[in-house]
Order: sequence, then structure tokens, then C-alpha cells
Amino acid sequence: MTISYQVTGDGPDLLLVHAGVADSRMWARQVAELKDRYRVITLDLRGYGETPLVPQYSDAGDVLALLEELGANDVTAVGASYGGYVVQQVATRRPELFSRLVLVCAPTDNVQPDDELRALWAEENKLLEAGDVDGATDLTVRRWIGPDADDDARELLRAMQQRAYDVQLAAGDVDNEEWPVEPEKISAPVRLITGAHDFAFFTDSADYLADRLPSSEQVRLPWAGHLPTLERPSEALELLLG
Repeated sequence: MTISYQVTGDGPDLLLVHAGVADSRMWARQVAELKDRYRVITLDLRGYGETPLVPQYSDAGDVLALLEELGANDVTAVGASYGGYVVQQVATRRPELFSRLVLVCAPTDNVQPDDELRALWAEENKLLEAGDVDGATDLTVRRWIGPDADDDARELLRAMQQRAYDVQLAAGDVDNEEWPVEPEKISAPVRLITGAHDFAFFTDSADYLADRLPSSEQVRLPWAGHLPTLERPSEALELLLG
């Protein structure tokens, strides 16, 4: 594989796919707690952590290739935010690989971003075009993590986002082939987690999926922002696997 990944522990396969403002480091505490019960698979998507970008690639294709290389089956897949969107793409194409999905504040196809999120993206792009990477990183830390996060969580998010900017800005224009998401084809049961302090787009996406998935449950967290497993890590295992 040309992407960075780690396999830790032994047991049923558990795949953890990070958010688009993070990398595989966001799962460090969960890996430590789960390695005695699962074969935990984590990775850095292209442009994050230790995985460089290439001109043309597919995040969904990379994840599927990794699962096939590892001989994974009956996979429980957890995807946070953009990572949850990647999981949906793979589970649409190869539903038989998965026994359960957990989508944490994840987007999906056919749902439009809300005005608040569009405004945030515009502000981020303006800062990056002006060369103010530190300002864009500060914006991420302010807006993408909820009020319950402690200083350690915020500093980790800062480090992960800073690394992503460094890799992505140096690479220039790239082409990520995205696969269509068809919820009706996803046969595994799906837990849909959303946070009350998150952008409306992600709750709208969960509602859209709940109406179309063959088997799903919704968990709405009144205390959470966009990254609940970082905001209250002590509750993460119950959220993901309970």
C-alpha cells in the first residue's frame, strides 16, 4: 500500500477512518482501549498525517484496497465526518464486507451544506489564499470541535489540521475520484451519531440516510460538536460500540 496505516491487536476487524480536519491520531485513545478485543485498522487518507498526496487517487479505492490486502471481513467500520463519507462509498460498492457501520457527524450525497457551513468554508479559503495558514488553523480549532473539548483535544486538532495544510498546500491541484453513495445498497446496520453543536448539514445528512438505509439508528448528542470522540473520549467506546 502507498498509504500509511497501522494494524493493532487481534480479533474481529474494526476499521477507524478519521475526519477531514484530522488524521489517524484522533483514534489513539480508542486504539489503546480496543486492541485487546479487536484487530484495529487505522490509516491516514491521502493528504493527511503520514500519507502524501498524488495527482489522481480515490480515498474509497484506497480503503477498499487496504481491507482486501489485509483479508478483512465482517468489518465494523467507524467513520468520522469525511471519513464517514468514505465508508459509505465503500459500503455501497462492497456491502458484504461489513457487519456494522458507525457514522459520526458524517456528510452524504444529495444533501446541501447549510449557509453557516458555506460561510465557514469561504472564510477558510480567504485565509489560505492570503497565506494565513495559522489563521485558518485557528479557525478550524474554534469551529470544528465542541464546547466539552479540553485543551489537549484542541491542541491535537491543531496539530492534525496544521499537518494536513502543510501536505495539501504543497501538493497543489489533485483529483480524488469519489464513488456514489447509495444508502439502499448498504446492508449492514448503521448507527448515525450527530451533535447538537455541529453544523446543520451533518444532522440533515443523518436524517436523509435514516430515511433510506435498510437498518439504522440515530443517536443525537446534546453536548457534542463535530468531533464527539475527541470531546468526550471517556464516552467514545459506548458511542461507537455500545
